[in-house]
Amino acid sequence: MEQYKKEFIEFMVDSNVLKFGEFTLKSGRKSPFFMNAGAYVTGSQLRKLGQFYAKAIHDNYGTDFDVLFGPAYKGIPLAVATTIAFSELYGRDIKYCSNRKEIKDHGDVGILLGSDLNDGDKVVIIEDVTTSGKSIEETFPILKSQANVDVVGLMVSLNRQERGKTQQNALAEIREVYGIETGAIVTMEEVVEYLYNKPYNGRVLIDDKMKEAIDAYYAQYGAK
Repeated sequence: MEQYKKEFIEFMVDSNVLKFGEFTLKSGRKSPFFMNAGAYVTGSQLRKLGQFYAKAIHDNYGTDFDVLFGPAYKGIPLAVATTIAFSELYGRDIKYCSNRKEIKDHGDVGILLGSDLNDGDKVVIIEDVTTSGKSIEETFPILKSQANVDVVGLMVSLNRQERGKTQQNALAEIREVYGIETGAIVTMEEVVEYLYNKPYNGRVLIDDKMKEAIDAYYAQYGAK
């Protein structure tokens, strides 16, 4: 496994972003692990997170895109931090854009925050995690309603590797339905491989019992 993947797994754990236990997801699934990007709360955490995302986006999509779109609400700080890191690391001034949950009718009107979207803009969507593809169902129409943009990719931090509406991996399903490339900094398989029965900061996060719970979850929801 690449060193940066190990560093990112440790970073998620240290930031209290990746947790193990019993959780109910937005999709309604009961999961033994949970990833919450909202737990990145300090300047140093966001700076480091933006660098991880920027490197992954650069590796997958290069620099030939114009806008980084972060869906409200968690995607907003992700987009901001990553555009800053992209500028610092690669000298490319990417614009950031996000949506509001409610349309604003005064001052800075409309549904968008940050940059406007223009016809022909190449857009990369940035999210924390995609479990079933529901968030893209909401995001894609918003982008297309604002301008004739070219959505070239989706980048998440963790690929949960579980199925969406079909038996496919949710990211693979998004790729097929929307015709966009998808990528992740790490996969859940890599997380399990790295943390299983490995003491980390004085505790074992994935012991035999937790591994059994994760295996059972994937037996039910894992992509075929």
